[in-house]
Amino acid sequence: MKAYRQYRYGSPDVLHLEDIDLPDPGEGQLQVRVQAVSVNPLDWHLMRATPFFVRFSTGLFAPKKKGIGADFSGVVEKVGPGVTEYAVGDEVFGEGREAFAELVNVSVKHLAKKPGNMSFSQAAAIPVAGLTALQGLRDHGRLAAGQSVLINGASGGVGTFAVQIAKAYGAGVTGVCSHRNLELVSSLGADRVLDYTKEDFLDSGQQYDLVMDVAGSRKVAESLRAVKPGGRLILIGMTRFGLLISNLIRGPKLARKAGKHFANFTAVAQSKDLKTLAELCESGKLIPAIDRSFPFDQLPNAIKYIETMRASAKVVVTVGDQGESEKTVN
Repeated sequence: MKAYRQYRYGSPDVLHLEDIDLPDPGEGQLQVRVQAVSVNPLDWHLMRATPFFVRFSTGLFAPKKKGIGADFSGVVEKVGPGVTEYAVGDEVFGEGREAFAELVNVSVKHLAKKPGNMSFSQAAAIPVAGLTALQGLRDHGRLAAGQSVLINGASGGVGTFAVQIAKAYGAGVTGVCSHRNLELVSSLGADRVLDYTKEDFLDSGQQYDLVMDVAGSRKVAESLRAVKPGGRLILIGMTRFGLLISNLIRGPKLARKAGKHFANFTAVAQSKDLKTLAELCESGKLIPAIDRSFPFDQLPNAIKYIETMRASAKVVVTVGDQGESEKTVN
């Protein structure tokens, strides 16, 4: 099979498409023939090993694991020992290791059956961004119907999912994005959309039950001003390493002092939450928004595109012969 490999840290140019062998799936695993993948900021952070401290887990001087990629969708090709819920031919999506390949072995704990009304590309766009939005709002934000939610960075991968999930849970949603993405965020169901190039969401003095900062562009002390007493601030994104560290160190203390709550987290891939996302898709309450689609041999260009920080929604890469025509948001 063909798979992308990297032997040193650097730009997407360090990626090589090679022929490699993949062992049979192990206990509790499936082998999936990949039909589509999506790229995330996580991928280029690991590829470049930035911030530097990630090297303590990925390899100090060179990557320990030569593969790359997490999000995928595809068709079950082989079933490992102990697996009863899936069969050869099932269409699935999930989060794996070294998923930028024609085949991937993945634990059944990290996938779910593909929503029947979604294309492979749409399904591949769901895992990392969808799980981050769901767990951020539901688990860390303790979202409830009737609450007010502000999403800073509403047009990005996580943001587009967060807008729709918050609406599905019965919240009133204000999205913050650039002028060119106002129509997109509005079309996803946001009750109000703010153009950050023309107005600062802090200037109005309005407060929300939950503020999710996906953009990671504000100091915690600033963002907390938009949170109601007893409300919650969820920090996800990162624009500058120094700002992130400052926010993580000062955030909890500043929130407690203000009588509010602060959380930063990394989403956990788990089947039950992927099934929840699939159910939302099948009900029509969640539709993955796709900016651009690239062919498999141009995957490095897809990563270069998201590195520009100009992508709206999700960027996907088609791997198998899907016979699909993807509608993009731009």
